[in-house]
Amino acid sequence: MPMPARARHVPRTPVLLMYRVYKYVLPEVRSELRRLRTIAELIPDTELRTQALASMTNKQFHCEGGGVYAAANLGKRHILIPLIVALQTISDYLDNLCDRSTSLDEGDFRLLHQSMLDAVNPNAPLRDYYALRSEREDGGYLHELVRTCQSCVNRLPSYASVQPFVSELVGLYGDLQVYKHIVKDRREPLLLAWWEKHSHKVPGLHWNEFAAATGSTLGMFMLFLAAAEEGLTVSDAIMIRDAYFPHICSLHIMLDYLIDQEEDREGGDLNFCNYYDDQSRLVERIGEIARRARRDVQALPAPGFHRMIIEGLLALYLSDPKVREQDDVRRVSKHLMRKSPLTRLFFWGNSVWIRMQQS
Repeated sequence: MPMPARARHVPRTPVLLMYRVYKYVLPEVRSELRRLRTIAELIPDTELRTQALASMTNKQFHCEGGGVYAAANLGKRHILIPLIVALQTISDYLDNLCDRSTSLDEGDFRLLHQSMLDAVNPNAPLRDYYALRSEREDGGYLHELVRTCQSCVNRLPSYASVQPFVSELVGLYGDLQVYKHIVKDRREPLLLAWWEKHSHKVPGLHWNEFAAATGSTLGMFMLFLAAAEEGLTVSDAIMIRDAYFPHICSLHIMLDYLIDQEEDREGGDLNFCNYYDDQSRLVERIGEIARRARRDVQALPAPGFHRMIIEGLLALYLSDPKVREQDDVRRVSKHLMRKSPLTRLFFWGNSVWIRMQQS
């Protein structure tokens, strides 16, 4: 695996990683989001414009978090940052469209998410992704996001080696978005049937934890980073996919659902943290998934970088202001924080960043 060459780029300490993120990555992520916002503001359809702008306003930190992978290869950040921001923005925009949808049609949701599959295939033709819904006039916004991704992946030297696995993860992501947003009484039966087809691939995970894993974009972003180097093989790509999916990906989204429990209760939305007997079992399962994630990355070159990703994930979510507003979640947060001094360091750094942004 050509990671020894890449390892020269990878930040080896939390201080260097945070320096690169705050100095280079976050400003450039925000610059790219401003570019996309300018396009979104011109969307003719009111509902599509509202959801496009809301996705960037309320979920900006998704792009900022994904942008951390560009910190591992600053020389290729001019490709990686627009790619990560565009794909994550498609994900967040479509999530808003499905979550707050005027439609509950499985075909509509499936066609919308075809845009993500096309985005990671540089040879895919653009389509009318809104053909099965009433709101259709977006002024070319979704096509611009897809084209940005296609242009960027076309410039990654080893993209051919990772493309099948990126498409696999994007396909699972699309399945999840379809099943979790259709008519409520069909959601769990379809999710469970889907899990039965895939359970043999992820031994040790419960159905809700597998579903959470499919909702993460981190495996895709890591494969993009790997493809930025010459000489990556298919075997290398498989190793990366297996190190990230399912445990790092599951941890990512279980933490996302953890802090959104109150919000989802109020909105009547499906939340994968609600399928345990009590909070102690939830703590136990998230802790176990984190332990497995830490174990999995040891198989990768430069495992310290990936370990920082894991601890940074815990810190990012556990420092979110929503944690303080939920007593149960705050107790879970304290328990998970005790497990890792590195998490506490990132927690402190992120808390300082949040206060700076609010001042």
